[in-house]
Amino acid sequence: MGTNETKLTKRDLYFAMFAGFLIGLLFLPVLKNAKPDLYDRFFYTSIPLFFIATPLGLIIAYEISKKISFVWQLGKFGVSGILNVLVDMGVLSLLTFFFRSNFKIEANDLFFSGITFLSFYSIYKSISFIVANINSYYWNKYWTFDRDADQKKSEFIQFFIVSLLGFFINVFVASITFHIANPTDIAQQGRWELIGAAMGSIVGLVWNFIGYKFLVFKK
Repeated sequence: MGTNETKLTKRDLYFAMFAGFLIGLLFLPVLKNAKPDLYDRFFYTSIPLFFIATPLGLIIAYEISKKISFVWQLGKFGVSGILNVLVDMGVLSLLTFFFRSNFKIEANDLFFSGITFLSFYSIYKSISFIVANINSYYWNKYWTFDRDADQKKSEFIQFFIVSLLGFFINVFVASITFHIANPTDIAQQGRWELIGAAMGSIVGLVWNFIGYKFLVFKK
């Protein structure tokens, strides 16, 4: 089995520093999409900032966990969750940058049979969520919930079910938020794409923590 849930180890700090590095790196395309005027200002400080702040936040969670034990696991989930949000939003930003610059595709709705619609944004969001979901499995399995390499077949099935439901919740909330806002220009679209992604990720994170902790990686 894994280490004690309320024990801070060097391994935890290494994971937190690596997560901080990735968060700082992925934060840049998100910032460029949301606030281009701030991109140059934070270009050189984003990675060092999160590289230091992430393990510090984990240490604070550990100190609090001495009084409230579940905060330790929640703190690790928070780190992996923030990383996951940045993976999600970073991939989303890169996809929108690429397709807009190369194919001039906007995030407008395509109406199908006058009843249902398919938006390019929903496609981008689906791809970014799948990438983030793969990332989530490994971080939560081997660090947040500290499970061994061996696993039962049921774990894959449970993870798939929880993640699939989380996928629909995430994409649904993100897409609905974006379409209700109905942005009209490129700048507004970029901001609302990220707002939609953030809303979907928040709701999805709540669902995922409950599902992973009590169904998939329960001890």
